[in-house]
Amino acid sequence: MCGIVGYIGTQAASEILLAGLEKLEYRGYDSAGLATISEGEITCIRAKGKLHNLREKLAEIDSPAPIGIGHTRWATHGKPEEYNAHPHRDNSGRVAVVQNGIVENYRELREELKAKGHKFVSDTDTEVIPHLIAEFLKEARSQKQERKDKKAEEIADTSFLETVLKAVNKLEGAFAIAVICADYPDELIVARQQAPLVIGFGAGEFFCASDTPALVSYTRTVLSLENGELARLTPMGVEVYSFAGERLKKSPRILGWSPVLVEKQGFKHFMHKEIYEQPAVVRACLEAYLDSDWQPGNPRSPINLNLPKELCADVEQISILACGTSWHASLIGKYLLEQLANIPTAVQYASEYRYAPPPLTANTLTIGVTQSGETADTLAALGMEQQRRAASTDKFRARMLGITNRTESSIAHMMPHVINTHAGIEVGVAATKTFVTQLMAFYFLALDLAHQRQTISSERLAEILAGLRQLPTEIEKFLEIQEQYVEELSHQFTETQDFIFLGRGINFPIALEGALKLKEISYIHAEGYPAGEMKHGPIALLDAKVPVVAIAMPGSVYEKVLSNAQEAKARDARLIGVTPKQGVAEADIFDHILPVPLVDELLSPIVTVIPLQLLAYHIAARRGLDVDQPRNLAKSVTVE
Repeated sequence: MCGIVGYIGTQAASEILLAGLEKLEYRGYDSAGLATISEGEITCIRAKGKLHNLREKLAEIDSPAPIGIGHTRWATHGKPEEYNAHPHRDNSGRVAVVQNGIVENYRELREELKAKGHKFVSDTDTEVIPHLIAEFLKEARSQKQERKDKKAEEIADTSFLETVLKAVNKLEGAFAIAVICADYPDELIVARQQAPLVIGFGAGEFFCASDTPALVSYTRTVLSLENGELARLTPMGVEVYSFAGERLKKSPRILGWSPVLVEKQGFKHFMHKEIYEQPAVVRACLEAYLDSDWQPGNPRSPINLNLPKELCADVEQISILACGTSWHASLIGKYLLEQLANIPTAVQYASEYRYAPPPLTANTLTIGVTQSGETADTLAALGMEQQRRAASTDKFRARMLGITNRTESSIAHMMPHVINTHAGIEVGVAATKTFVTQLMAFYFLALDLAHQRQTISSERLAEILAGLRQLPTEIEKFLEIQEQYVEELSHQFTETQDFIFLGRGINFPIALEGALKLKEISYIHAEGYPAGEMKHGPIALLDAKVPVVAIAMPGSVYEKVLSNAQEAKARDARLIGVTPKQGVAEADIFDHILPVPLVDELLSPIVTVIPLQLLAYHIAARRGLDVDQPRNLAKSVTVE
């Protein structure tokens, strides 16, 4: 949610800021703006809507300013109007700030500042920050006596830095900010508290951004700020401090990404490209975690997740915390962990967990799942669980594990152990390849635990592993042969207003995920249900105008799903079957069939989700919608 970009160096900042913001569009936004310093004045340009509106305004201005900050805003406090867009300034126009996150105590600060004569022109929480900094600058200028505070001496001649330090220590909540001041035209100050912020190192120029895609076109040398850290960027270098004012020694790292990863490479949309990348990312997971030399009977596990044995030793229960698509992946994880490893598993919405946590249970492994590694609700729930168990020892001690696609993210710093899903950068807001790789992580974890606990035979384990190895090829075949049919079918549903998705067993979460994808990018109302629950209420919704997608994979519930589909057909619903079978029975029941590869029922979610992703994509594209940046949504949900 929201995007921050900052630059200080020798080039004109405006184009660099705008290009960086374009790389962060996937985070979701409804307005944008930037501020630069030139000839002792701040120029601030803002626009409602997409970045092309901001670019049009900037075309009218010639600005060679070598320092600036930019922002894309996803509205939280105040409507998505230009007057609420960032950057925000103080009344004198000398201080400009962009912010991600929420300042929870902004009302109290606003009233304090109003009492001192400050006037506010927006509805945002962010606007208190430049006013607060301006107030501290005013106080600093009026102080005549010598400073005696040791920490102030350590950062002597840095009054701008001091005032920003004072300001951030007054803020409560989760935030990342970038600040410039017309009186300090060679300084860009950034701070992080529970919201991501990365610094980029160039040759005589420095960058900051809320995510690395904004930086990779300019530098691959980056430093991620930790919570409670602040940095001063000047043309001479970068200094990092704690919120207490203590100078810190930090070392940057080199990104392994190429700028081409954040390009469409011939595809019309990033989502379409990322659907086609799924065979490759499944292969990447197999190569990363599967021992290709393992044979049945070998006492060594065929899975290498680099997790210490004590993490899962004697585990009696597993608790999984997640949101959105990650929650759907976790439901499949629950099925795998219970059916393969025989471990009772609960999946909780992270956003609800903090407010009604269950009683502490012994020998419990807590898993947090987030593709970005920055999901605020998930991080907060995991933090609470760590705190609840901090004083416990032995059976009630904290056993924590993260599953994420971003090993440099907040969850990777918070969790002692992480499974990297190896999906690579995903730009489209609607998750596709990150969902599939989360499933792969759960397959590997469940199979590793099953091997350790000897809950399945070596022969069955070898059979599952062989099936996993075949998945990339099966997905490639489907994409090559069936996508055209899915696209043609999608043309029939551009005016549809409601969809129902049905699944049973391990494919019920795929019904939920299929419905979510359609809702997210086509804005069609869609719901997913366990197929057996239709007759307990939802069947009342069915008529000839409501298509029903039924996932029917051969296995333990195949005949049951066909029976439930027939119940829908009897109510005149238009039936779409996701199934590998195309016999007489299937042709009689389904109006349309999306044929998928025949795989082991246990592995079927990896193949059944692909046609549902494509169906949602092509319906949305046919409707002329912004597939990669659907309205009101953000890729990285960094507010609670």
